[in-house]
Amino acid sequence: MAPNPISPASAEPETRVLLTVDTALAWPPGPEGARWEDAYRPSYEAAGVGVRYQLRILAQYALKACFFVDPMPACAFGLEPIRRMVEPILEAGQEVQLHLQPLWAGGCGGRDHAGAYLAGHNIEAQHDLIRRARDLLMAAGAPDPVAFRAGDHAADDNSLRVLADLGFRFDSSHDGQHHPWPGALSLPREQIAPVLHQGVIELPVTVISGSSGPLALRVCALSLSEIKAAIVHAAEQQQPVVTIVTGSGELANRAGTAPNKIHVKRFEELCAFLSKERKRFPTAFFSELDDLPLGRPSVPLPPAGLRRMGRLIEQLWSDKVEERGT
Repeated sequence: MAPNPISPASAEPETRVLLTVDTALAWPPGPEGARWEDAYRPSYEAAGVGVRYQLRILAQYALKACFFVDPMPACAFGLEPIRRMVEPILEAGQEVQLHLQPLWAGGCGGRDHAGAYLAGHNIEAQHDLIRRARDLLMAAGAPDPVAFRAGDHAADDNSLRVLADLGFRFDSSHDGQHHPWPGALSLPREQIAPVLHQGVIELPVTVISGSSGPLALRVCALSLSEIKAAIVHAAEQQQPVVTIVTGSGELANRAGTAPNKIHVKRFEELCAFLSKERKRFPTAFFSELDDLPLGRPSVPLPPAGLRRMGRLIEQLWSDKVEERGT
């Protein structure tokens, strides 16, 4: 494994940025006997702007990111595709933590067997799923994970109780945009500050206020001006972290056949911004958050008409033009 070229975070940063990438194989896997490569290409490789591309851009700007990797496709395909996902991330000096989509638990027929959402299972079933996923991720070469994110943000309080029992320190499932279902944690929709909850530290996905509810800081959903404004606002509110989400295949169109140029440009410009502002907003790994202050007030960025208009224009172009790419 190549040495980590990224320098450690400063001892007492004000507002750190958690760049997180939900890394999973596309469902459904196809008919019985399908090859894992058929799911791997449109998700992990994703039209040349998947994980390997993201790793190159992160290296170009010397930024840190956490890749939440779902190992459950091993139930259908064995460990080989999980190793293929984990190895490039670790070789690039980035962080791997645990993601979990329960629908894979029964192999290629997993949707009926396991159900789509972690929060839809009782605590005993969740314990089995999370323990099983952790063991598969480590068997594929990842270090013992300390952080978790449920697929579709579908965690509840039982999920966090299980994580605490299994020795996890952090969860990052709470996303007010997905609350109260499938995200079912007993936290406010607009919770953005880290909080000790059910025995683990919850690091919510950062949200901004929208006209019909919270909007998550997703690279594929908000404009760059909204994401930058949310980071600056968090620093003004003395928030210790900002958590941004993207996905292994979200910089491509939904079919995974071509890059979505709007999303690619936004990702690259966000990385350039974080590189330029690294002293104010250093990127960090979950494994570096020992000194994380808790219990600060949660005050999301309020709406602004110009920022919203910019997002709507970009989203219209993305939906009508970029999603038609082939």
